[in-house]
Amino acid sequence: MFLQRIGNKGIRLGTLFDRAAARYPANSVILDHDLDVAPERGRRMTLTEVADLVDDLASRLWAAGVRPGERVVVHKTNGFDITLLACSAARIGAVPVLLSPKLDGDTVCELVRRVDRPYLVTDQDKLEHHLPAEVFGLARQVLLASGSHEEAVALASLAGSTRVAPVTMPPDHPTLVTHTSGTTGTPKLAVHTGRTFEARYRPQGTVASLVGRSEPVAIHVSFVHSRMFTAMPITILQGHPMIILRDDDPEVVADVFRQAPPGLIEAHPNTFLRWEVLVDDPRRPLANVKYFSSTFDAIHPRTVHLMLTASRRENPQFVQMYGQSEVGPIAGRTYSKKRGADADGRCVGSPFPGMTGVRVVSRDGRRPTKSNPGYIEVRSDGRIVTYLGEHERWEKQADGEWWRMGDLGYRTKWGCLHLLDREVDEIEGIDSTLEIEDTLFARIPELVEVIIVPDEDGKPLPVVCTRDDKPLDLAAWKRAVAGLPAMAEPVQWKLDDLPQTATTKIKRLELARLLKAERTGA
Repeated sequence: MFLQRIGNKGIRLGTLFDRAAARYPANSVILDHDLDVAPERGRRMTLTEVADLVDDLASRLWAAGVRPGERVVVHKTNGFDITLLACSAARIGAVPVLLSPKLDGDTVCELVRRVDRPYLVTDQDKLEHHLPAEVFGLARQVLLASGSHEEAVALASLAGSTRVAPVTMPPDHPTLVTHTSGTTGTPKLAVHTGRTFEARYRPQGTVASLVGRSEPVAIHVSFVHSRMFTAMPITILQGHPMIILRDDDPEVVADVFRQAPPGLIEAHPNTFLRWEVLVDDPRRPLANVKYFSSTFDAIHPRTVHLMLTASRRENPQFVQMYGQSEVGPIAGRTYSKKRGADADGRCVGSPFPGMTGVRVVSRDGRRPTKSNPGYIEVRSDGRIVTYLGEHERWEKQADGEWWRMGDLGYRTKWGCLHLLDREVDEIEGIDSTLEIEDTLFARIPELVEVIIVPDEDGKPLPVVCTRDDKPLDLAAWKRAVAGLPAMAEPVQWKLDDLPQTATTKIKRLELARLLKAERTGA
């Protein structure tokens, strides 16, 4: 779209911290964890120090033999150094391929095989406890971010390598490969270019610009997700101190926010859900937040309302953006204290003028409505250029400039987009499982998760998780489901037992499969 193209020279991840440090050299990056690749650096660095670390790691990768255009898979124990290693690889013209620490070893091997003989950056723990031995035969060379292994080269052994000048690749050259959530099977490898990433920057950059430069921006986003590589540049290039969270434990978060109160928070919907308990925390860790932002998945109005209640700022806002790894942010809306708990959570807003477009395609020739939703298709210059090794799958979702999201919905007469369900999650007789889940959250405060999946007969089956795993109040449940479509009796699980993606989405198809096996013995 034309506003995404003006002055788009590509995001240039390799020199990102250099450019930010040139503008704001003393601005801080605050971590809640030590970096495996550089534990001696501590948990608070200036942008100048981070830029130096990225340069240092880039020189070590070069010393290991990595060259421009080659692929570097990063699959290690969770930490911000995953993101820094990606910037380091990009700095020497290589293409980082980021695989979630949560992926199982067999899936990692399959994706490494698809990348075709890359360098692999991992660590001793992954090699000894998670990755099959065959991974050594799939990689050109295995490098270690921490620990040691007789068949791998430790990056620590390459410390002091001669620094290498940055390599600038063309803006349409691949700059990063991330993977999709994998909610419907083996993740796909999404190929981003410098230009597609810069296009994604435009819609999201406007939110951070509303917060004063002196106010920290806190980010709790999967380190392997494409959103990290727009949230992070927006933050540091606009001059905000940056708080990076690996842990979403409310106790840890409250302590970090007490020391450095953020003015804006970017996090996953399920993270905000977990932080509901912070509303009543005497440390008031969310009191200074002016803007809450989430881009990954549907978020429940109850959670939005509680976050806004916790802020003591004048007219705080919750910004929800609708998007996907393959295309970036497409539509957005805001909530306020006056319109939070009672807001329609299925409304995901309107596209960004001049930057993104949305259309809803009929499935049966009739106009898409709530009772007859259509396929949601979008367009944006932020769209990926292919799925690595699976271009035919990319082509199936692309229709010229348009991209099929895999979601069902409709648009109101005012142009607002309503998301009802994923295509694969549709249940016969239910207009929207997401809408029912929103209602149950609002009616039962003790719920921390509720997922409606089809049972072995195709009927809606609610899976519920409660705060502190307390037994579900069945009387409260019966009152809550009054007036809702008929469903099976709820099944209670522990939240940690639900199959999740890197961005804490629940893998609904996998959950349905596990439930079927449990209930039928199949």
